[in-house]
Amino acid sequence: MEIIRSKKYLYSLQKIITYISKDSKKRAFDFKHNIDKAVNDLIYMPYKCRQSIYFEDEHKRDLIIKGYTIVYKIDELKDMITIIGIKKYQNNL
Repeated sequence: MEIIRSKKYLYSLQKIITYISKDSKKRAFDFKHNIDKAVNDLIYMPYKCRQSIYFEDEHKRDLIIKGYTIVYKIDELKDMITIIGIKKYQNNL
């Protein structure tokens, strides 16, 4: 299975990393490493994360890591996972 990262995701991730690096370059590096590892591990079990709360589609999932939600779409026919975006997780209570 192939993982494709959308331009929107890459742009948002870069903004987050830039913000974190203002405080600590090491924390920014570690954050990016942990995010990349979690995204790359999706190929082994793409349905392990919950169905996205943002979409009514069982193929769109939410990977939650380090307080951020990474939304991705599984396309079984193309054998591909597309990373749609990343945003700070907010629990609307």
